[in-house]
Amino acid sequence: MDGRRITLLLLVLAAVTAFFWFDVGSWLTLENLKARQGELQAWQAANPWLSAGIAFLVYVLVTALSLPGATVMTLAIGAVFGLWKGLVLVSFASTIGATLAFLLARFLLRDWVQGRFGDKLKAINEGIEKDGAFYLFGLRLVPLFPFFVINLVMGLTPMRTWTYAWVSQLGMLAGTFVYVNAGTQLGRLESLSGILSPQLILSFALLGVFPLVARRLLAWLRGRKALSGYPRPRRFDRNLVVIGAGSGGLVAALIAAAVKARVTLIEKHRMGGDCLNTGCVPSKALIRSARFLARVRRHRDYGIRSAGADFDFAEVMERVQGVVKQVEPHDSVERFEGLGVDVIQGTARIVSPWEVEVNGERLTTRNMVIATGARPLVPPIPGLEGIDYLTSDDLWQLRELPRRLLVLGGGPIGCELAQAFARFGAEVTIVEMAPRLLVREDEDVSALVTERFLEEGIRLLVGHTAAAFRTTDHGHELVARSAGEEVTVAFDRVLVAVGRVANTEGFGLEELGVRLTGRRTIETDEFLQTSIPTIYACGDVVGPYQFTHTASHQAWYATVNALFGGFRRFKVDYSVIPFATFVDPEVARVGLNEQEAVQQGIPYEVTLYGLDDLDRAIADGEAYGFVKVLTVPGKDRILGATIVGEHAGDLIAEFVTAMRHGLGLNRILGTIHIYPTWTEANKFAAGNWKRAHAPRTLLKWVEGYHRWRRGGGEGSG
Repeated sequence: MDGRRITLLLLVLAAVTAFFWFDVGSWLTLENLKARQGELQAWQAANPWLSAGIAFLVYVLVTALSLPGATVMTLAIGAVFGLWKGLVLVSFASTIGATLAFLLARFLLRDWVQGRFGDKLKAINEGIEKDGAFYLFGLRLVPLFPFFVINLVMGLTPMRTWTYAWVSQLGMLAGTFVYVNAGTQLGRLESLSGILSPQLILSFALLGVFPLVARRLLAWLRGRKALSGYPRPRRFDRNLVVIGAGSGGLVAALIAAAVKARVTLIEKHRMGGDCLNTGCVPSKALIRSARFLARVRRHRDYGIRSAGADFDFAEVMERVQGVVKQVEPHDSVERFEGLGVDVIQGTARIVSPWEVEVNGERLTTRNMVIATGARPLVPPIPGLEGIDYLTSDDLWQLRELPRRLLVLGGGPIGCELAQAFARFGAEVTIVEMAPRLLVREDEDVSALVTERFLEEGIRLLVGHTAAAFRTTDHGHELVARSAGEEVTVAFDRVLVAVGRVANTEGFGLEELGVRLTGRRTIETDEFLQTSIPTIYACGDVVGPYQFTHTASHQAWYATVNALFGGFRRFKVDYSVIPFATFVDPEVARVGLNEQEAVQQGIPYEVTLYGLDDLDRAIADGEAYGFVKVLTVPGKDRILGATIVGEHAGDLIAEFVTAMRHGLGLNRILGTIHIYPTWTEANKFAAGNWKRAHAPRTLLKWVEGYHRWRRGGGEGSG
């Protein structure tokens, strides 16, 4: 705590101590007020402005310091100044005092509370930022909640000061009126509890529910407005229409069919979407072949005197397509029609909140789920449009290995494909704007991947911006800039892998006015409902995570809310999202890493276990990488885990399960793991945490006990 906070805290403590030391509270009692009512009224009549100013300042001070007596002061002001003057005085004084108490709590405690409990308070913070005014208004209307508690607690949240002030002013007005009015009838009051009858408390409670009802009402009115101008069909052909047959759309259709809804799935291109046809499946098949070649070249590491592998790149790419064909039946039209899904292949266009047009036919539906995915982002770099560039969409048509491959982008897609092509023998150069590869991972993770890439001959130009492409008599060139200097990179083919952009155009969203985010994804609420209440969305078109497994995860929420939202709705849960980058060494993560924890101000401890110490890793000749676990300081609760090394994408599952079900490192340590396996690395990481948190004092006592036993007590046991 800095000097300013300490000084302010001491002043507050001094004021509170003085209040109790001089027994000021004895003056602020109902009995004392009734006894001095005539004297106070006479003094006010003689000094109207001075009395009003003193009453105002004292009320502000009592409220700001959360001292007892505000209720009696409200009665006193009502008794002395009358209903309307008293109402104005108390209303503004209570708001100013409450806001000062709010600011005191914020200045003195918020940073500490958020730093220590930020992860636990994340959902509350998000709720306050979004609907805090509604919640505060409800609390202010119900006098059952002590106002001083509300002041202090709200000061620890992200609520804006101005929002807090005006909502408090409005929300406390009804209660202030009741108490000031009671003060005008002071002679009839026997106790403070007599001010609020059970009927009045019930009325306030109903008022407190009003903001929640109002929120629902506003949402309903917004929905009605969004649907106005479109005639609602008297009956519907279908319960659900799903647009897009990628991972999100397939799961959405499958869930709807499983609960016996009539569902139509529309896909304009290929079933399975990007993941099956141009993403996860073909890239992992290519990486597998490339990894085999890398292992053959390392034959001496395995005690093999000589080994070689002849390959034809065209045959490798045909093998990749063969893998896609093998997986294809899982996502085929035939399979889904057999499961009860009506599949239509064609281009969908949404013509109203309840109608979709496809192949000249208009379908009516109660609800829709948009799962149109994303496509590679192509940046507007001068000269790029004149080059036959590659993306992760069309890369799979290659049958000739480029001699010199330029990869724009050092993120997961760029790194995975760059390493694969380098292992096939291409001269690969990666150009990345960020200062390092895989910039969203911790620096030690990037360092391990960078070291491996350099060992394999990949040229890395990090911190370089692609400025322009040009074609000369000698071929293609990229001009890249870094710190004012230019670098020229010659290449035969270029792979653009700088990110992906959501597919939101061309199928009617613009005409309906469906809102988009600043990232050009579809804006949805926590139920995955769009600004048009009959339309939901999931997957890459929504974000924030562009993974196959998160698209499937979102699909469940979008579909269930679309079909059963009239009875119950479910908020999408992003609390535990794992992901992996399939470079060699693999990188897998769940939860926070160190740089995210620092950015969010979340305190943490780090536990490391090096895979070079793992027996199975040594036996497999893959003894490199680490397991890194972030935990709450002093506790075994897992905030996040990162694994770099062989099988990292599989090993991370144990930490995913632990985080999802609230299990700590002690539970992992207490679980039997087969020896010798890679999963033992997780247990050994937990063991490292346990050793770092061993009870030192207790161990010293135990050591003394054993010393005593050795000194003469051996035979007694």
